Amino acid sequence: MKILLTGATGYIGKRLLPVLIEKGHKVIACTRDKKRLKLLNSWKDSIEVLEVDFLKSPDFSNFPQEFDAAYYLVHSMSATIGNFEQREKQSAENFKAYMDNSQVQQIIYLTGIVNEEEQLSSHLKSRLAVEKILDSCKAPLTALRAGIVVGSGSASFEIIRDLTEKLPIMITPSWLNTKCQPIGIRNVIEYLTGVLKHPLCLGRNFDISSGEILTYKEILLAYAKVRKLKRYIFTVPVMTPRLSSYWLYFVTSISYPLAVNLVNSMKVNIIARNSDLQEILKIKNIPYEKAVEMAFQRIQQNMVVSSWKDSFASSLDDRTLEENMSVPEYGCFKDKKSKKVSSDDLPNIIDNIWSIGGERGWYYGNYLWRLRGFFDKLLGGVGLRRGRTHADKIDPGDALDFWRVLVADKDKKRLLLYAEMILPGDAWLEFQVIEEKEEFYLKQIATFRPDGVLGRLYWFSVLPFHYFVFNGMIKKIIEYKKTEQDLTKHS
Repeated sequence: MKILLTGATGYIGKRLLPVLIEKGHKVIACTRDKKRLKLLNSWKDSIEVLEVDFLKSPDFSNFPQEFDAAYYLVHSMSATIGNFEQREKQSAENFKAYMDNSQVQQIIYLTGIVNEEEQLSSHLKSRLAVEKILDSCKAPLTALRAGIVVGSGSASFEIIRDLTEKLPIMITPSWLNTKCQPIGIRNVIEYLTGVLKHPLCLGRNFDISSGEILTYKEILLAYAKVRKLKRYIFTVPVMTPRLSSYWLYFVTSISYPLAVNLVNSMKVNIIARNSDLQEILKIKNIPYEKAVEMAFQRIQQNMVVSSWKDSFASSLDDRTLEENMSVPEYGCFKDKKSKKVSSDDLPNIIDNIWSIGGERGWYYGNYLWRLRGFFDKLLGGVGLRRGRTHADKIDPGDALDFWRVLVADKDKKRLLLYAEMILPGDAWLEFQVIEEKEEFYLKQIATFRPDGVLGRLYWFSVLPFHYFVFNGMIKKIIEYKKTEQDLTKHS
C-alpha cells in the first residue's frame, strides 16, 4: 500500500514511519525541511521524501496524486500562544485541497479527546475544528482521539518526568485534580496502523485510551511509584493559569507557548467514550504504570538492544545503527568532558576510541575498572570477562567488557556504549569528535539514570572516582600512541 505521511519528523511521525515500512508499505514522507528527516539505507526502496509546507498555498504541480491513504499528524500548539488556531485551520484546509485533488481512499487523523465541547480549551477546540475540515474531504476520515501519550519524548510525558524527577515536594495548582485517560505510545501506533483501510473504521471517530481514569496528581504519583521515588503533592487554589504556565515553564524543559496551551487543556476533564475499536482491532490496552515502565526499559533504543544476540550482530543494518540512538536527557546525572584536539591527531584519537577496553583497557585507572568488574561478578554480573571480539574493530551489538555497543559510526566519529553491569539504574558512555567553528573537540559523556534513592546514592558515592577516571581517560585517549606490543596484537 502507498501511504502519505505528514508530520514525518514529529514525535508520532518518527515512531510511525519505521512501523509502516516494516509492514511493507511504500511511504511518501512529508516534511517542511528535507534535512530534518534522517533516511536509513534500509528504507531506500520504501520511502519518498516530499518537501511541503501546508501553511502555504497548495502547489499541485509537485504533489503526488496516487496514494491509498494519508496520515495527518500536523500540529502547531508548541509554536505560538495566540494564533495557532488560525495556523491549524489554514494547514488543514490546504491539506484538504491536496487530498481532494488526489486518489486517496482514507485519511487518518490523530487528535485530542473532545467530549466536553462547552468547556474545551482553545487547543482542543482547534483540534476539533481541524477534524471537521478533514471530515469534509472526499475521502472518508478516521479520527483517533487521545489524551496524554505516555512515551519518552512526548511533550506531556516529558512534563510528568521533569516534575516528578526534580521535585520531591510539589505545591501545585488545583487542576492537578482534573481527570484524564492516558495511553501508551505503543498502543497509539497499534491503533494508527490498525485502522488503515479497515472497512469498519472508515468515516468514524474513536476515543483511544488505556481504559484507566486518573487525575494528573495520580499520574505523577504513579510515575513516582514506578521510578521508586517518594513524592508529596499538595494542591492549592491560588495558582492562576498564568502562574501555572510559568511554573511549568521554569520547572520543566518545555517552551512557554506549549506550557500555556497545555495548562489551558489540563483544566478540562479528558474522559474517553466507550467504543468498539479495541475489540475490532484486537488490541490489548497497556495500563499507565506499565506504559511508564516500558518507556524506561533501558530507553527506547534498547528495545533493539534487548533482542540483540552476538550470534547475529553482523546482520544489523544501518537502521539499527541510527534509529532512536539517543541518550536520555531527563532524570539523569551526567559527567561531561571536552578537549580541543588537533586535526592531525584525529586518526590516532579515533583509533584509540575504537580500541578501548579488552586488552587495551580503559586508558586510565584500569585497576579501578578491574575492581568494578570484580564486584560486578560477585553480584552475578558479567564483569570484565567478556573482553572484546576484535582488538581494533567494533560493530553495533558487540559485547565490550561490561558494556554493549549501541552505535559505532566512524564516519560520524561516534561511539555509544550501554552498561550491562549490575547497577541501580542505567548508564551510557559516549565518545564523539565534533567540529565547531573549524576546530575539533573530543566530547566524552557519561550518563547515569538512577533507579530510585539507591541509584542516587550510588552516583554520589562513585562521583570522586569519576573525577579522576574520566578526566584521565579523555586525556589519555588523546595522548596514547601505539606501542610495539599493540602493533603485535593487532597483526
